[in-house]
Amino acid sequence: MRIATWNVNSVRSRLPRLLPWLDQRQPDVVCLQETKLPDDAFHELLDKEFADRGYQVAHHGEGRWNGVALASRVGLDDVVRGLADEPGFPEPEARAVTATCGDLRVTSVYVPNGRTPDDPHYTYKLKWLAALRDSVAPRRDRAVVCGDMNIAPTDDDVWDPALFVDATHVTPAERAALAELTGLGLHDVVRDRWPDERVFSYWDYRAGRFHQDLGMRIDLVLAATPVAERVAAAWVDREARKGTGPSDHAPVMVDLDDAPDGDIGPMVPPPSRPARIGRRR
Repeated sequence: MRIATWNVNSVRSRLPRLLPWLDQRQPDVVCLQETKLPDDAFHELLDKEFADRGYQVAHHGEGRWNGVALASRVGLDDVVRGLADEPGFPEPEARAVTATCGDLRVTSVYVPNGRTPDDPHYTYKLKWLAALRDSVAPRRDRAVVCGDMNIAPTDDDVWDPALFVDATHVTPAERAALAELTGLGLHDVVRDRWPDERVFSYWDYRAGRFHQDLGMRIDLVLAATPVAERVAAAWVDREARKGTGPSDHAPVMVDLDDAPDGDIGPMVPPPSRPARIGRRR
């Protein structure tokens, strides 16, 4: 089984890239974030495209912001949109959708950004992460949480930690909230497989950061131990970030039981000319 998660940063804008990518990579379960469409528009745009490729799809959207989707070729049952006791800003937003896909309980998430540590959105982010933890806990033994976590788990997951001091995505409170989620018994499968590698999933559009590999690893696949033990390959599909009209995120790919492309490395293809940076803390 191949699981993929991708913040597409507008599914309508990314459609010319999304459909060929599905045909090329053939994921069995696909989690999408930042679809930026209400449910009716998403289904009008994509239901036939997904059905023609053998997918069932669930979407939780609200319009021009946020939005998450979950598509599966191995079943899509017991769909839940949102989280139990989900906080709002001020109302609950379209940031999570969960379903049973085969023998897995999969959640596609778009965690609030937080903006700045002194912004009310940051407090909302921490409350939302607590609600995510509590929602995942009852089925933690087969849980897979995929998506844009808007948190770099460690300093090794940002290109230059010195630039992020006092910024969101790296603060102790955010990392502690993420640790509470993984403390349910979930494994960060990309980092587990590549503990010493420079691996990013997001590169800002500005200043040629992608070409210099000045990025962050904020898109994660977190999997329960029985699932993590099945991982045959885990990698970032950097090819999808190249070319014309890309998202600023690349898909994260996890192969269970069998690796159709082999255990091909942490990023495919690897960056050709990464900028040199100082020693990370």
